[in-house]
Amino acid sequence: MKNFYLKPKLFDTLKGYGSAQLTKDIIAGIIVAIIALPLSIALALASGVEPACGVYTAVAAGFMVSFLGGSRVQIAGPTAAFATIVAGIVATQGMDGLIIATLLAGVLLILMGIFKLGALIKFIPTTITVGFTSGIAVTILVGQIKDFLGLKYAEGVKPIETLEKLEANWEAIATFSLPALVIGLISLAILIIYPKFEKKIPPSLIAVIVGALLVKFIPWFDQGVYTIGELYTIPSGLPPFTLGGIDLSLERIIALLPDAATIALLAAIESLLSCVVADTMVNDKHNSNAELVAQGVGNVFSVAFGGIPATGAIARTAANAKNGGRTPVAGMVHAVVLLLVLLVLMPYAGLIPMPTIAAILFIVAYNMSEWRKFKKIVRSSPRSDTLVMVVTFALTVIFDLVVAIAAGLILTAVLFLRRMSRETRLEQWMGDPEKGGLPAGVEVYDIKGELFFGASDKISGLTFDETDRCMILRMGSVSSLDATALNALENLARKAQSAGVRFCVTHVNPQPMKVLKKSGFDKLIGEENIFEHIGQILEQYK
Repeated sequence: MKNFYLKPKLFDTLKGYGSAQLTKDIIAGIIVAIIALPLSIALALASGVEPACGVYTAVAAGFMVSFLGGSRVQIAGPTAAFATIVAGIVATQGMDGLIIATLLAGVLLILMGIFKLGALIKFIPTTITVGFTSGIAVTILVGQIKDFLGLKYAEGVKPIETLEKLEANWEAIATFSLPALVIGLISLAILIIYPKFEKKIPPSLIAVIVGALLVKFIPWFDQGVYTIGELYTIPSGLPPFTLGGIDLSLERIIALLPDAATIALLAAIESLLSCVVADTMVNDKHNSNAELVAQGVGNVFSVAFGGIPATGAIARTAANAKNGGRTPVAGMVHAVVLLLVLLVLMPYAGLIPMPTIAAILFIVAYNMSEWRKFKKIVRSSPRSDTLVMVVTFALTVIFDLVVAIAAGLILTAVLFLRRMSRETRLEQWMGDPEKGGLPAGVEVYDIKGELFFGASDKISGLTFDETDRCMILRMGSVSSLDATALNALENLARKAQSAGVRFCVTHVNPQPMKVLKKSGFDKLIGEENIFEHIGQILEQYK
């Protein structure tokens, strides 16, 4: 297993592993578990599922991703990026649909790792990731306004899309609850102010405890403030096995493939981005393909035991590294600690007020919004990059992530090709004036840039007249040549032959030369008309 490309990082880190590092990993794992508990509950509620599902996810996926993953310190679990996607699937396809989609996504992730597709994530531009991340942040924020203000929707009103939620909130504004707002503001103040004075205990845990105590012991807050226990069933004990009786018919699988692809793509992007951040913190290099396989296995285990889609959580991963975690053992400890919480303390989660959950998710949305990056791109990047980011952002908010990423990638490709075609230039070369310029009847053109379908029209536009004896294309700046540009070259060569003009190429680089020879272009113009240097042919016209 020494050079196995899917080898988990755990096996590397256990070499020379001692009690000192074990102690650090245990401490880091416990701290991360404390951070993850309220977040897992909050993210489950934001995803439209039972609160315990978030903890099940952190336990099952968290353990398997650490055990099999390609990063030293990656912490996996439910994340804000999945909240709106999961909520949409649950609302339209039910929990069975979510389970099937996540199982399929797990298989896709495993295949991505096996076929070494981890490196392909780098082809997702920053403008797209910032755009959809900011868009998800807005959708999360909008989705929590209801609980933060204590609003009550009319019977049968169950909005799914962000704009529908805004409309429903406006229509329900008359049901606003002052006690709910006060609890929300107190929780928000704790989350913002507390970290300025104390960094060891997670502020979300303090907010949860304070919010629960206020609602429990002050009667005024009991009016108009819902708690988790009043809206949801809080189970305790081991996670349930949930794969029994699932409809895995071909028709059902095909219908859920788009959702599965969305989950897989987002899990891959977010987990590998988290790995990159972690690498800089612990001076290591992750194994992207092993990480993808681990994420796939983690997602399968998550939904098999009552959870939801999971991926690498950047904030929890950073907390792990900052608190001394240096091996996957810390992530496994975090999962075990959360399992113990499930067995002993989970019923107490029912005391947490919904406005406190909303406040926690407000902070999550703010932290993931990347507004500084958004602002920097708008200010300093080309307008095409800004356009891609804004379009991705808007489509994420208005529609969903699938539409946003697909449109962002298509728009990026179109704008890139447009930019590249503009960079490709055809310049007439007049020779060395000190040597008398070019011989009469010889025309030389310098191709600057790449010859591809977006720039082939520049070749097609060349013409000949009765005084021309020879046309030479200098291709020293062309590093790649595609089929469309090759076709344009062949047509130009045939036009030259019809006009009785000799057609030559010089300074041909390896990739274009390979294409020219494979296509038979060298036979079309004659191998004697392909030169390493232009001086070799100009000598013949002196």
